Formats: sequence, structure tokens, C-alpha cells
Amino acid sequence: MDRLVQLVATRDGRVRVIVDGAPSTRPDALADALVDPLRALGRPVVRVHAHDFLRPASVRFEHGRHDPDAYLEDRLDAGALAREVLDPFAAQGRFLPTLWDAAADRSTRAGFVDAPQRAVLVLDGSLLLGRWLDAELTVHLTVRPATLTRRTPAEDRWTLPAFSRYDEETEPTQLADAVVHVDDPRHPALDVRG
Repeated sequence: MDRLVQLVATRDGRVRVIVDGAPSTRPDALADALVDPLRALGRPVVRVHAHDFLRPASVRFEHGRHDPDAYLEDRLDAGALAREVLDPFAAQGRFLPTLWDAAADRSTRAGFVDAPQRAVLVLDGSLLLGRWLDAELTVHLTVRPATLTRRTPAEDRWTLPAFSRYDEETEPTQLADAVVHVDDPRHPALDVRG
């Protein structure tokens, strides 16, 4: 974890960090774990969750509620993440913290938030890489397929083909700047590219 914090803290200006991984790898927990150490180093941190940028139910569930291809392709509004969060954060120091309440299936009506010059925006979610989302640092949490199957709740196992296809087609372990192997979450192994 210290190495990831240093990778972020030593960069100038505003920094965008994407933490990607299947829900059972807990990308939200890793993203949250970056907040206090970065703040201790004098960097303001803001958190954004990809699940607040899902598409409306009419689009997400057009092919049914348990279609793995739709889960991979139609669930996330990647254009909104770029347009409302990542791009304006870098260019103007402002971002939209939420866009869509998936449970209520309506807009959150959130307003833009200003971020200081040295702020770090940490975005967590699943299936985020390979979508042309700009970031200064991308982190992918990975596990072996058997571990992913074991950790995924039975009611969510229909999503496993989406993650398998994502691994095959997108190759997130090759795209990410840092890969964290979390087969044993007590002893994560960090692999930093370049």
C-alpha cells in the first residue's frame, strides 16, 4: 500500500486514480485505504464510485437482469464518467460526485464540486479499464478464476462470464499501471509496471 501511496503523492497537480476490480476483490476498500495516507502527506482526496454512474435501468436491463454481456457492455455510463468526472477534474478542478441513483433509477441531481490544485480523485469500480478513461494511475485488483468464483456470492455468479470476457478481451493486468494480486487479501502482492 505504501508504494501505491508514494506513486500518487509524488505526482504534481491534480491526480486521477482508477481502482478497478471485481466486486469480490474489494476495489472500494483499496480506494478507501489510499485516502488517509494521502491526506497525511498533504494531498486533499476526493472519492467517486463508478456505481454512481450506471446507466438507467431501461438500458442496463434491456436484455434482462442477468445477462453477462449487458453487465459488461451496457451497465456503466463510461462517457459520463469521462465527461462529468475525470476530464473536468483535470482541466478545471471540478467534478460531479454522483450522477445516477441506480436503486431509485433517477438522477441524483448532484452539483459540481471544486477540487484544490493538488487534489487526488480516487475512483473505484468494476470493468473500468479499456474504456478510454483518462487517469494518471490505474490499479487493477486480480485473483485467480477459482478464487473469483469462490468469493462471488451465489446470486451474483451470473456475472462471472462478464469478468472472464473482460480478462480475455481487455487484458486489464496488461493495461493497469499497477496490479494487486489479492488471492490472499491479508498478503496482497503489488506489481508496478514501468
